[in-house]
Amino acid sequence: MKKLLKHMRKYIFFALLCPVLMVLEVLADIYIPYLMSRIVDIGIVNQDIEYIVQLGLIMVVAALLAMVFGILSSHFGARAGYGFASGIRDEVFEKVQGFSFANLDQFSVSSLITRLTNDCNTIGQVTMMSLRMAVRAPFMMLFALIMALRINASLARVFMVAIPVTALVIVVIMIKARPLFRKMQTCVDRVNAVIQENLTGIRVVKSFNRQDFEEGKFKVRNDDLKNTALKAISLVIFMMPLLNLIIYSTIIAVLWFGGLQVTAGTMGGGELISFITYITQILMSLMMMSFFFMQFIRGSASVSRVLEVLNTESEIKEVKEPITELKDGSLAFKNVYFRYPGSKECILKDINFSIETGEVLGIIGSTGSSKSTLVQLIPRLYDVSEGSVIVGGHDVREYELKALRDQVAFVLQKNTLFSGTIRENMQWGNEEATDEEIIRALKQAQAWEFVSKYEDGLDHRVEQGGSNFSGGQKQRLTIARALLKNPKIIILDDSTSAVDMATDARIQQAFKEELKGVTTIIIAQRISSIQHADRILVMNEGKIESFGKHEELLEISPVYREIYETQQRGVMVG
Repeated sequence: MKKLLKHMRKYIFFALLCPVLMVLEVLADIYIPYLMSRIVDIGIVNQDIEYIVQLGLIMVVAALLAMVFGILSSHFGARAGYGFASGIRDEVFEKVQGFSFANLDQFSVSSLITRLTNDCNTIGQVTMMSLRMAVRAPFMMLFALIMALRINASLARVFMVAIPVTALVIVVIMIKARPLFRKMQTCVDRVNAVIQENLTGIRVVKSFNRQDFEEGKFKVRNDDLKNTALKAISLVIFMMPLLNLIIYSTIIAVLWFGGLQVTAGTMGGGELISFITYITQILMSLMMMSFFFMQFIRGSASVSRVLEVLNTESEIKEVKEPITELKDGSLAFKNVYFRYPGSKECILKDINFSIETGEVLGIIGSTGSSKSTLVQLIPRLYDVSEGSVIVGGHDVREYELKALRDQVAFVLQKNTLFSGTIRENMQWGNEEATDEEIIRALKQAQAWEFVSKYEDGLDHRVEQGGSNFSGGQKQRLTIARALLKNPKIIILDDSTSAVDMATDARIQQAFKEELKGVTTIIIAQRISSIQHADRILVMNEGKIESFGKHEELLEISPVYREIYETQQRGVMVG
């Protein structure tokens, strides 16, 4: 927890006041059985009504004070515990935002969601319990033990058996429960993974009528979580009757030996009643501590999972004095090799080419030829394994990440829009963009033709993931969003695949007219999308197969020629 304690500074006042109030509540609770014994042994024996009323009023005041102290302690404990968890959640979320694609490949999305929600909530609960239950239980046990010894030290010897047996039960169950709670969190990850995958692809599931298959897959993982949870909870359930057996056995022993002392006149009846109350408080404190330790085990598992994220160093690191401005959009790959972390096989091999500022570069190749991976090296979504990527005359590793990515606009293969309005989504490209600038970008991306038809225009609602737009509309909106960055380099990763050829041609024409001076890289499956590019890069099995203009490639590149002829036949058949 040391690495995380910095998040408690903001809530230190509540964290300190909570246990103080908890101790005051314990003192009030401890005082009440003592007053009760005095009422029985003095007030009732002597039939002193005034004494009984006086002590009775003090008991009521003590009970009210205990209630007030308990309420305030609970409030402050919750503020400190959940505030602490909130700070941790902020740090973890910020850490994830700084991850490279390589780091994100290490954790599943469902696992990160569980760590940000379930695990952080558990840490908050454990922190709150640490400030309250972990203080109340030992102080209650200590003070109750002192009072029991003051009443009858010889009778208190029953604790010599009860306390060690209780402690042994707690330790054994803790040892068995720890791995189960760790496994339970992993099971939650796996359930979340199925839920996320199913809901993301729910349209595909329905179109293929695979609901029964998905329900079966979910049931397997859900049952695994249920069974693991039941095993862990069963230990707690098993512990309850054991602890109750110890408590009631101790009370029976006290009643037997204490009753003999009351009969012999060496112990008062009120003292026996208060002694039993203190015994119950002591053993209930032990039970309370056992619950705390059980929750602490869950919390320690959650802390470990959170620290796995926080201790993960980003693969992308900045130099001490980075370059903060790109001179131009020129680009060069020099002897570039790339392999994914943990893999020995290079998926990009010996990549060498260069283009000048303002050029349009087309990239084409068969599926799996690593076209997308190639362009992801430009804004440092991944870092090269060997060689260098030069942008604006400098290695991309020499730039400040923000400066580099602000000047390299990337329209990913998978188009993502966020819930809100069209205007809010466009302002991801430029927070200060005016409506005129947004409309201009929408026109360049051929998106204004459908946006202008909405009654609310730029205020038209975007549902989560852009589910209320077609694939082609989403692609055009994401292109417009990228154009608003006014970048020096724009990369379109197969981002016009869902638009018709006429619209695609208009987008290419708009780029040619409006983006002079901007280096444009277009990954496409259709040769018609890139045949007018200044140069075309043909990829095959992670290598550059050919590099040149459309007419040249038809003559020198077997791969390019095959793609072209196949598509031409398709057009003729169509």
